[in-house]
Amino acid sequence: MRCLLLDIETSPNTAFVWSLWKETIPLDRLIESSEVLCWSAKWLGSEEVMFDSIYKSKPIDMLRGIHKLMDEADAIIHYNGLRFDIPCLNKEFLIYGMTPPAPYKNIDLYKTVKGQFKFTSNKLKHVLERLGLENKIDTTFQLWVDCMNRVPEAWKYMEEYNKNDVVVLEKLYHILKPWVTNHPNRSLYTERSEIMCPVCGSNHFHSRGSYYTTVGKYKRYQCLDCGKWFRGRDNMSYRQVLSV
Repeated sequence: MRCLLLDIETSPNTAFVWSLWKETIPLDRLIESSEVLCWSAKWLGSEEVMFDSIYKSKPIDMLRGIHKLMDEADAIIHYNGLRFDIPCLNKEFLIYGMTPPAPYKNIDLYKTVKGQFKFTSNKLKHVLERLGLENKIDTTFQLWVDCMNRVPEAWKYMEEYNKNDVVVLEKLYHILKPWVTNHPNRSLYTERSEIMCPVCGSNHFHSRGSYYTTVGKYKRYQCLDCGKWFRGRDNMSYRQVLSV
């Protein structure tokens, strides 16, 4: 199974405003809409971190690059990507007349953090700090302004910032993966017939009790490498159970 780690950066919307406080901005005051500035991606387990931007390439070429990677992925790992990164990229693909990438599974670590734990904040920076992981690179809003003004030093820093986000995302994934509830089953992407951990693919696990559904009983296992709980395929119930 090929898993792609992905992170994008976008420009802010630009508009005329009357106030610095809460204000509804009508469309006739919008000067420029947000667009994808750059993306960074890496294949899970690979050392290479890929990057492209509207500073290095034409927008259409930048988008073709990430579209090709997404097209090759079985699953895409991101942080709040279902609400941000993926819709932003889809919008750009549509604008530039591109078709959708081949279907893939989404592994949104933000949903795992929000659904499984009670951190004081679900922001990636805070979660990384609490878990003692290498953190995001510090930056300010001025970086985005300078990149929009095509300042070379700013774009060099943006590339470092964007690439680092993907690197720390991979480290977070390895900690959170046994907690991901909708993780694609790795055994479906291999020809191996023996029982394996559906998340990490390890065959280093032990049997611990039984897993019960309304219509069956299955062996229950825990992976000794990643910690994921999973069940066997065979129903061990000897009596016929009516569906409820």
